[in-house]
Amino acid sequence: MTDVTETHETRLKRLNMRSNYRGIKEMDLILKSFADRRLAEMSEAELDLYEDLLEENDHDLYQWVSGQGATPARYLNLVTDIASGLTQFSK
Repeated sequence: MTDVTETHETRLKRLNMRSNYRGIKEMDLILKSFADRRLAEMSEAELDLYEDLLEENDHDLYQWVSGQGATPARYLNLVTDIASGLTQFSK
């Protein structure tokens, strides 16, 4: 997960960067928006889970966030939170 010498601020910057540079542009936009909106207020456990989510395949993530595929139980609340921000892209 995280390097023991990494500060909280550095971790947030790293996760923000990883959220913005994904494999597909759609996930860049979706995850960057989520990161800007939520990362700073997330607990360490939530950040751990988000970091795990970032290791998943982008095409799978897109299916989960868009509701086109079944989200694994461990990510369900997080993916629901991410998907709640999608309305800004549909306006």
